[in-house]
Amino acid sequence: MFIAKINITLKDSVLDPQGQTVLRALHDQGKVSVKDLRVGKYLEVKIDTEDKNAADSLAKELCESVLVNQVIESYRFVTEKI
Repeated sequence: MFIAKINITLKDSVLDPQGQTVLRALHDQGKVSVKDLRVGKYLEVKIDTEDKNAADSLAKELCESVLVNQVIESYRFVTEKI
């Protein structure tokens, strides 16, 4: 069994209004050393296989077919044996 830990973020060229809102809130709290902030999604998917290559392949397929809007988002993932 593997777990795919997937991070999805907006591409740099896409505006992130939620990130800007959080950044303004931090600045309002006096944390002005924070210069940029982007909000993303984190997902964990358990994959029932003993083959790491199969787990990697399935995680990539899930990202590219369902989980990620590749027009505006990018992703990265790691798979770990559990």
